[in-house]
Amino acid sequence: MPMRKHPTVGCCGIDCGLCPRFYTAGESRCPGCGGENFENKHPSCAFVTCCVKKHGLNVCAQCGEFPCKKFDKETGEHDSFVTHRRVMANQRRLAETGVDAFVKQQQPRIAFLEMALEHHDDSKSKSFYCLAAALLTVGSLQKALEQAQGGANLKSMLTQYAQAEGQELKLRK
Repeated sequence: MPMRKHPTVGCCGIDCGLCPRFYTAGESRCPGCGGENFENKHPSCAFVTCCVKKHGLNVCAQCGEFPCKKFDKETGEHDSFVTHRRVMANQRRLAETGVDAFVKQQQPRIAFLEMALEHHDDSKSKSFYCLAAALLTVGSLQKALEQAQGGANLKSMLTQYAQAEGQELKLRK
């Protein structure tokens, strides 16, 4: 399978660039959907098989059959190691703006996550920061980071913003 132009965006709409496995060092690091060696890391993905291999598309939102039945069972109420809560909203934005514009819109979230992991990670918070980056508004992420740079605890600030936005920063299992 050829590398996709934007491996930080999953065909299904998952935010690969906001996933803990994307920021893992070593063999268990995921290169993102369609990134280098993706098939060796994830040998079977129904979305990649259908979207990229069968239809030659970058994301499911580009397909005339979207949303298909895969979205009913694969992106339901439960999360895996990464949240699925934004999948349909991401697909709608991908359809409206295109992949390049979507990736540009995601850059502040990725920048927040990289900053949080570099300066505030206690080696137990990566998944928490990934969830926050995926689920909270960019404004809340930026405010929390500014407050943390002023001495506040970043996790506490993100939790407060999550409560204000009606978000729960834990995976739904």
